[in-house]
Amino acid sequence: MGIVVGIDIGGSTTKIAGFREGKMLLPVQITASNAIASLFGAFGKFLYDNELELEDIQQVNLTGVGSSNIRQRIYGLPTYRVDEFTANGVGGGYFAGGQEDFMVVSMGTGTSFVRVQNKIPTHMGGIGIGGGTITGLSKLMLNTDDVDKIQEMATEGNVGHIDLRIGDISKQPLPGLDLEITASNFGKASARASSEDKAAGIVHMVIESICQTAVLIANGYKIKDFVLIGNLINFPECWSVCDMIRLMYPYVNFIIPEDGEYGTAIGTALADKKCLRPVEG
Repeated sequence: MGIVVGIDIGGSTTKIAGFREGKMLLPVQITASNAIASLFGAFGKFLYDNELELEDIQQVNLTGVGSSNIRQRIYGLPTYRVDEFTANGVGGGYFAGGQEDFMVVSMGTGTSFVRVQNKIPTHMGGIGIGGGTITGLSKLMLNTDDVDKIQEMATEGNVGHIDLRIGDISKQPLPGLDLEITASNFGKASARASSEDKAAGIVHMVIESICQTAVLIANGYKIKDFVLIGNLINFPECWSVCDMIRLMYPYVNFIIPEDGEYGTAIGTALADKKCLRPVEG
């Protein structure tokens, strides 16, 4: 049996993952401003990095905002579209460790929330806060939108110089609120704050807002497990933010998987046949 690949063509990044006999091959991501260029660039790199030939590929599945620009088969191979929320759900399920009811938090340019219950994904909503918010605010405040540079600066910064915490306004923890809990993002910022501290504040605010929103959405559904996918999981702050939120909600379980940035591409490759829509041409 040949290899099925899934390609997630996002707003700024294209990611590709593939499986052979149930085993995931080396995934690839590239950045390009043009959806067509990024698709074929990622596809070529995927073949090269995995020492594959075109004839090794059985099928190509596409998702993401950029996939709407694709109107013909990729290299003449059977090519299908997969709904992005379905791809998120299936990709999250790949990392969920057998959980039957969980939420996939897809942190891309913006963020979507997909509940998966008994392997059935349901889109619960989304917010316009995500990686695009980090790069946009950083361009305004730090004069850079280079993600690697932002991440480096944030790691060197101290968010305690930017955010107002419960401990800054109370000597004792409040009911259910540890002294380290954020009272106000950027509530302690000053004109003298360093660029590194500003970067830390931006990244922390975005990831905290996403994870807090996920928990609040899930409260009415008794969901306790959250699978985080997308490039923002590569920010070290993602771990510290999840630890902080656990102080408020000890029952929640955040899963930050290895290769989780490829979650949507993985779900696209693994999508059930009934979820596929053929690309003609």
